[in-house]
Amino acid sequence: MTKFIFVTGGVLSSLGKGITAASIATILKQSGFKVSMLKIDPYLNVDPGTMSPLEHGEVFVTADGAETDLDLGNYERFIDTTLTAQNNFTTGQVYQSVITREREGGYLGKTIQVIPHVVDEIKSRIYAAAEGHEFLIVELGGTVGDIEGLPFMESIRAIRHELPKTNTMNIHVTLIPYIAAAGELKTKPTQHSVQELRRIGITPHMLVCRTEKALPKNLKEKLAMSCDIDNNAVIEAGDAQSIYQVPLHFIKEGILTPLSDHFNIKIKPNMSKWDTLVKNILVPQDELTIAFVGKYLELKESYKSLTEALIHAGAHLNTKVNIHWCDSERIEDVGAYDIIGNSDAVLVAGGFGHRGVEGKLKAIEYARTNNIPYLGICLGMQLAVIEYARNVLGIEDANSIEFDENTPNPLIYLIDEFMDQSGQKQLRTHKSPMGGTMRLGEYPFTPAKGTHLKKAYGNDDVYFERHRHRYEANPKYKDALEAAGMTISGESNGLIEAVEIKDHTWFVGVQFHPEFTSHLETPNPIILEFVRQANKKD
Repeated sequence: MTKFIFVTGGVLSSLGKGITAASIATILKQSGFKVSMLKIDPYLNVDPGTMSPLEHGEVFVTADGAETDLDLGNYERFIDTTLTAQNNFTTGQVYQSVITREREGGYLGKTIQVIPHVVDEIKSRIYAAAEGHEFLIVELGGTVGDIEGLPFMESIRAIRHELPKTNTMNIHVTLIPYIAAAGELKTKPTQHSVQELRRIGITPHMLVCRTEKALPKNLKEKLAMSCDIDNNAVIEAGDAQSIYQVPLHFIKEGILTPLSDHFNIKIKPNMSKWDTLVKNILVPQDELTIAFVGKYLELKESYKSLTEALIHAGAHLNTKVNIHWCDSERIEDVGAYDIIGNSDAVLVAGGFGHRGVEGKLKAIEYARTNNIPYLGICLGMQLAVIEYARNVLGIEDANSIEFDENTPNPLIYLIDEFMDQSGQKQLRTHKSPMGGTMRLGEYPFTPAKGTHLKKAYGNDDVYFERHRHRYEANPKYKDALEAAGMTISGESNGLIEAVEIKDHTWFVGVQFHPEFTSHLETPNPIILEFVRQANKKD
């Protein structure tokens, strides 16, 4: 029978529930247990796919094509696994399912209510995500007391009632603020948060206390007494230099004892490899700088998976990867040299829309003509093709129909149809809804022999990477591009997946998003190779 750990948050948001949940999952995974994770988002959107990156941060794409919360990316990166659409759901999805079932007569004419119908739907999704695993760690978004979170709290309470007591554990992440004027840490916000939880019917078994100052023993005892928690189950969570330190900090704080006691099992993780990688992140042997060219720089969270993937590669190469954030619109104004001239490599990330595109093209031209290692991802690959067509092939009006649907030379175009994840034929037009025309999820590709792509990935014929885009490189121009020195180094069922430049030190563009499959223990091959090339000293 699966054991459940429910992670809730109190006092305020952004305390690190996701990292807490992922860290506990890591400890259990490294102890040999089969572990999975679930993120519940209380917002009414069906998924974050159509939400602005400035509103939501990154949209993380699972292998089966679900657009999910960015916390799922953290889960995969920590526990080195592949999650699916089952591992994230929203209030919108829950209500959509309940209403659809009611419309189809599934409730036999009954009055549909939050209890039991909505709660039962939530519980069934939680149980489905737990199948085949010894532990499921469930993170509930938002904070205790939020009106939209109440049905989920009731579901957690009900599951606790249905299962043996040693099969469910409630962990509450809360804030212990330091009041500088008084020179004191204050426990009252946490006490009130726990009181609110208990009013709902949930008693936490462990407190994870976010704090800027170390918690003295007497304060931990006060928290344990006032919140009715065992003394050894008050865990301090101070700020860490790296999120990957958190599992190690929790172990030092003694988290293994309350976990073992509660579930009545032996938990003994082997953290030796993890510890080495974390040391490489904190005290690296080498250092380099990558010019990261993008347009959502106001919110770094919109590139979360990619910045983490660079950290993973650096950890395996014992190298600190400094990211030089380069606003593509600023490059348009002052030129590429002034912005990226001192960087060891250039990375142009994905994105949507026309804004900032000319700056990205200038950055790509600078990397190409100055023999600087270059990696283009999604739009970064498409723009590399356009830049090459304009400046090497001499097709001055080369463009993408994303930016000019009437361009006479659509190097990047919208294919009319493609096979989706389930093997169904999908039709795409300019007027199709954005989410309905995406190539989403995991697709196979074949790297060509003798290419940087093949060297990075290995000897297998086929590899899989995840996609999130509408537009494709136009195969009509393939022969002309290759005759001029650009290699099509990866293909997927006739679609162009990767390009390289023959006479360049290392210039690679990929249509997929390699960052989505990068984990701390297993970095993505092409990003690892990119960082390795950037670290080569002349």
